[in-house]
Order: sequence, then structure tokens, then C-alpha cells
Amino acid sequence: MSNLSMEQWGEPIGPEVMVHSTSQQAVEQLAGEIAAGIRKRTRQGGRYVLGLATGSTPIPLYEELVRLHREEGLSFEKVTTFNLDEYYGLSPESEQSYHHFMQKHLFSKVDIAPERIHIPDGMVPRNEVERYCAEYEEAITQAGGIDLQILGIGRTGHIGFNEPPSDDSTRTRLVTLDPVTRQDAASDFGGLDFVPKEAITMGIATILEARTAVLLAWGERKQEIVSRSLASSPSSSIPASFLNLHQDAAYLLDEAAAPEFQPA
Repeated sequence: MSNLSMEQWGEPIGPEVMVHSTSQQAVEQLAGEIAAGIRKRTRQGGRYVLGLATGSTPIPLYEELVRLHREEGLSFEKVTTFNLDEYYGLSPESEQSYHHFMQKHLFSKVDIAPERIHIPDGMVPRNEVERYCAEYEEAITQAGGIDLQILGIGRTGHIGFNEPPSDDSTRTRLVTLDPVTRQDAASDFGGLDFVPKEAITMGIATILEARTAVLLAWGERKQEIVSRSLASSPSSSIPASFLNLHQDAAYLLDEAAAPEFQPA
């Protein structure tokens, strides 16, 4: 698969910025849009392909999707999922793994078929990682591409685990985690010494190929990096800024995370 450069994506467009009073209002909007997409694709006899993120930010979204499944009959039988990333060296059974996270917060609570769930394998032998990552990319292609990719943003500006400097030619690969990212995860692992130093992540090019991309951010702690990523020209120093090149991208924010300026 050939890499794509900034020139191939085109000129910066600027994502839509949607600010809600609370994160709950924001996720209710997004969950409703996801549900509509799933139901439309199901009526058409196809499958809806959903790209998923982990961490505390998307938990309210997954709770709302579970509610829609239980109370309003939203079925995930025709949904295929691809997760952005996984810590390298963690087994799926580890409580800190993203396999465990997704089962806990979404997959065990809806009617999705296990064979339709794709999460990077953090236990792939090192000498097989390159082949495995190419196969992950191919699985996305064979599924017809990602319809909607959910994203969070880290304090380094990462989306997925695309730490600076990551550019828009990157594909699924093994990466080294930034010290800031590892420090932010330390409480989940019982200390910095126990946080993995590497991860497998989708690349920026992979993310940009999703038909729609939505970045979620809540709270004052995310305001600075949200503002920087929206104000920046696409740059590997702030990987999230490459969303400015996407034809259909949005930042879904609560008031605390909203930038002080009004994006152009």
C-alpha cells in the first residue's frame, strides 16, 4: 500500500467545531448519529464500520450506545469495529489492555459478533510486527474502509498513539510512547515503571482515510492542546493537526475544552 503525502490530501479545510454545555449532551448527539448510520447501512444490507478509541474520554459515548442497544433496540449485528491501538507487550487478558477495556465498556454489553471485532494484538512477536500491521491495514480495506472514526487527543497532540513527530504518511505500526503519555497512564498501571514503552497504532494516513472522523475532548485539561491543534497548520509536531486536511472531520467538545478563539 502506497503512502499518502500532505500534497495528496489537499489544502487544509478546518474541521467543524461543535461545543456542547456538557460531555453528556455531546455524546448523545454523536451516539444518535452513529445509530442512524448503523440502521441505514443495515437497511441497505451492508455493514457499518466503526473505528474506536479508548481511554476515559469515549466511555460516556459507549455508555450511551449501550443504552440505545438496551432501551431502543439498536443492534450491532451488522457492525464491524477497528480499534486504534493497543499497548505492546500486554495480553488481551491484562486489565490495562485495550482488549479488556473494550469488552468492559462496550462489546460484552451489545450484540456484536466477536469475529467482527478488530483490536491490535499487543503480543505479536517483534519479528512479525511489520507483517501483522500490514494485515491490519488490509483488514480495514477488505471491510470497505472505516465509516466513522472516533478519536481522543493526548497532551502531546497524539491521535491514536501517533506521537510527535508523526506525519500523514504513517500507517499501522509499532511506536515508542512519549514520556508525557506514559506519565498520564501511570495511575492506571500502578506507577510509571509498569507502563509499557511501546504500542501498536493505526497511522495518521489510516485515520485520514476514514470517511468521517470525530475527535472528542472534555475538560479544561484538554483546552490547550485542542486550541493548538485547531490553530496549527498540519504538522508532525502536533499530529492531531492533520485532521485539518480531512474532508469530513469534527471536534466534539464540552465548554471547558473549547478553544478561546473561534476557528476560521
